Amino acid sequence: MPRGTFEERAATGPGEVRPDAAPHRIDGSAITTSADAMAAIAGALSFPDYFGHNLDALYDCLTDLTWLPAGEHLLVWSDSSVLRAADQPAYEAIRTVLAEAVADDAPGEAFLSVLLLTD
Repeated sequence: MPRGTFEERAATGPGEVRPDAAPHRIDGSAITTSADAMAAIAGALSFPDYFGHNLDALYDCLTDLTWLPAGEHLLVWSDSSVLRAADQPAYEAIRTVLAEAVADDAPGEAFLSVLLLTD
């Protein structure tokens, strides 16, 4: 069973309930392309300079996280529905990578959880 969690829910739902996780927030209100989303994720999680800005590289970095302190890192993407409305295939591809990265449960000391907030 993975240490992290993957959740997609309405932004009006209950607040973040992961007090021990380090939050990494993305404001998705202007994210309309796959490139925008990857850049935002890379920035929020302080990806290394070698990040390749494609889905395989995204997965590799999300399952590594060795540059971050030990513990849970919660990626909170608000307004994720903006990308879904602008480019559904890109949204689904990135959503799948995020979910698979959480499910991978790589053995490092730092691990990922994801919360996608929709409208």
